Amino acid sequence: MTETAEREVGRARLRKEDARLVTGQTNWTDNIQVTGLLHLAILRSPMAHARIDRVDVSPALERPGVVAAFSGRDLAEGLGSLPCAWPVTEDIVLPGHPPVAVDEVRHAGDPVAVVVARDRYAAADALEAVEVDYTPLPPVLDLEAALAEDAPLVHADKGTNRCYVWPLKTGEDYDTVKQRAEVVLKRRYHQQRLIPNAMEPRAVVVTPLAASGEYTVHSATQIPHILRIMLAMVTGVPEHKLRVIAPDVGGGFGSKLQVYGEEAIALAVARRLGRPVKWTESRSEGYLATHHGRGMIQDIEIAATREGKLLGLKVDLLADMGAYLMLVTPGVPILGAFMYPAIYKMDAYDFTCTGVFTTRTPTDAYRGAGRPEATFAIERIMDELAAELGLDPVELRRRNWIRHEEFPYTSVAGLTYDSGNYEAATDKALALFGYDDLRAEQQKRTERGDTVRLGIGVSTYTEMCGLAPSRVLRDLRYAAGGWEAASIRMLPTGKVEVVTGTSPHGQGHVTAWSQIAADVLGVPFEDVEVVYGDTKAAPQGMDTYGSRSLVVGGAAVHRAAVKVVEKARKVAAHLLEASEHDLEFAGGVFSVKGSPEARRTIQEIAFETFSSHDLPDGMEPTINAEHLVDPENFSYPHGTHLCAVEVDTETGRTSIRSYVCVDDVGRVVNPMIVEGQVHGGVAQGIAQALYEEAVYDDEGNLVSGTMADYLVPSAADLPDFVTDRTETPATSNPLGAKGVGEAGTIAATPAVVNAIVDALRPLGVDDVPMPCTPERVWQALQEVSA
Repeated sequence: MTETAEREVGRARLRKEDARLVTGQTNWTDNIQVTGLLHLAILRSPMAHARIDRVDVSPALERPGVVAAFSGRDLAEGLGSLPCAWPVTEDIVLPGHPPVAVDEVRHAGDPVAVVVARDRYAAADALEAVEVDYTPLPPVLDLEAALAEDAPLVHADKGTNRCYVWPLKTGEDYDTVKQRAEVVLKRRYHQQRLIPNAMEPRAVVVTPLAASGEYTVHSATQIPHILRIMLAMVTGVPEHKLRVIAPDVGGGFGSKLQVYGEEAIALAVARRLGRPVKWTESRSEGYLATHHGRGMIQDIEIAATREGKLLGLKVDLLADMGAYLMLVTPGVPILGAFMYPAIYKMDAYDFTCTGVFTTRTPTDAYRGAGRPEATFAIERIMDELAAELGLDPVELRRRNWIRHEEFPYTSVAGLTYDSGNYEAATDKALALFGYDDLRAEQQKRTERGDTVRLGIGVSTYTEMCGLAPSRVLRDLRYAAGGWEAASIRMLPTGKVEVVTGTSPHGQGHVTAWSQIAADVLGVPFEDVEVVYGDTKAAPQGMDTYGSRSLVVGGAAVHRAAVKVVEKARKVAAHLLEASEHDLEFAGGVFSVKGSPEARRTIQEIAFETFSSHDLPDGMEPTINAEHLVDPENFSYPHGTHLCAVEVDTETGRTSIRSYVCVDDVGRVVNPMIVEGQVHGGVAQGIAQALYEEAVYDDEGNLVSGTMADYLVPSAADLPDFVTDRTETPATSNPLGAKGVGEAGTIAATPAVVNAIVDALRPLGVDDVPMPCTPERVWQALQEVSA
């Protein structure tokens, strides 16, 4: 970058990744072919809960192309229990989780046998030859009934379906504060189960190197570094003998923030056979076996004065763990625990979460992981409180939010929000939305008694993201840390390699990290390459999830680049025969103050360091640098989302008329990437509000187990979004950035549901369960009319 060149950070650069992706020059895990490759197929339980009386895999061995077949008992010796890294309480119930069931299946889709064949079709066909005898056991599906004394047990040896009880009581005593309240409202909301739908199904390829006992694991994962550690623990393969590579990964949304049984099975089978093996899930298989999201009952109570001043909040959750605890299953609702007070000031907060085992697919992280659930509940009940008090929903929020001059502000939940301006974001959103005009139109249509009602939904949010710092995670009993690593390699030719511990799967890290490094080093954007997703090439990292990559990983890139400049400064001072303090650095050039003709570019310094002909005495011949960041605080993006819907009261059909969002994600590295993240996030939030739900029958069978039954909205189902931003820089990282990957999902769902209820409130409707399908809207109207 020349001294007069435009800064990279803040530019809407086209993504470096896209040319390769759109031309098909990609390397998805399922594309990988290795000499002698075998294919795995997994037989899954058709029953939600049953005792396994017999598994006979020998008939499968007679099928053409079959090389091996294993029951859970066959594989048990080489496979330990799958890990849970977040035991949220000391007395949490931690059942064993075998990758292949041995004695009992606990959800439809639980693996019971593995077939290995020379091609995937032979393996799949041979599954029908495996003989399994089951004795049915009662399913456990209802969260409240599961806690009854006489309830059937998911894990009989544990004696209970209660996984844990996690309380958080902060501020004043809630019951005391409640006595002062003039208005107390209580509501129950259901967070339906959601099934992640990443464009690329999960897949894994394990290649053994027999001579050294090493294994290369290619996996469609968000967490190659964490996966390496956990696979070593589950299989007993020494960590230094494992190399994990996340090649091109086609989306994750939390579903690939996981250590799955199939990854451990593939490694165990490759180890046993000494042959490379591959497993790729089908869509219907993934609906059963990839973890689900959300799944909870929220009882929320709010206490306020008649003027609308919030006094206290009480939240009781029943959170569906599913059949087993996966990597962070118990911790997902706990992440949300700190977000129920949202952007509001109040005196007391009382939160309790009870985790419950059921005979359904395990739950775990899904885009937002606990924070969308929290935002939904508080934003829904704020609308209910506004209706009770006869206040405009925006006015009620204004009376209670933290004002911009009060930052930094410690919320009643104990988090210190470092920066924000809720007033500015809301004012901009209201102006873009035409709020007053829409309210006037709504009033006229209501007075006319239109059958198609207009509703306006408000959602103001903040979230904690950039999962860190490590000491806070320790206090929450999370096994890992929140740090991130990056290193900068200045090559002799002046080009730059950025090595990052983050693992992108669609977020645009290569582009954004190149922009950050180019600005600090003063080199052209095109001269920066980014290395990632391979535990051998990028050995240190904590990977990508929780909107942490930019605020933690990007900060590590920035600071590593600053170290490179400071090392280069020493060499430049020596070559220019000047004091380091007399050097200026701009646009990639070191020059002597007052003598601009005395100069060296950082690329020249890189070559001089490589040759080592004239370095300062005692200096190592390198200006490469690395940095590990462990932030002192989370980052807190915020914003205001507004939705206008039209609801046909005769058919129950809802259509979104307009959607406006103004988000504050701090300083923006690449506006185009931010825009894409917001659009994708809002789409997923709308999907929960209107379309998606994992549905089980009374026997515990997943009846929405294909894309024909589980409705994922397409672009044709979504409105045009009007997006904008305000900017209050974060103080927790040198970039001033805040997370953006989950913001849209967190804010959108309550905005849409609030709009639907707002349309129907004059008719007596104060809630519609999600997803707000035409049938459910129509049913809500029938119930109030009856």
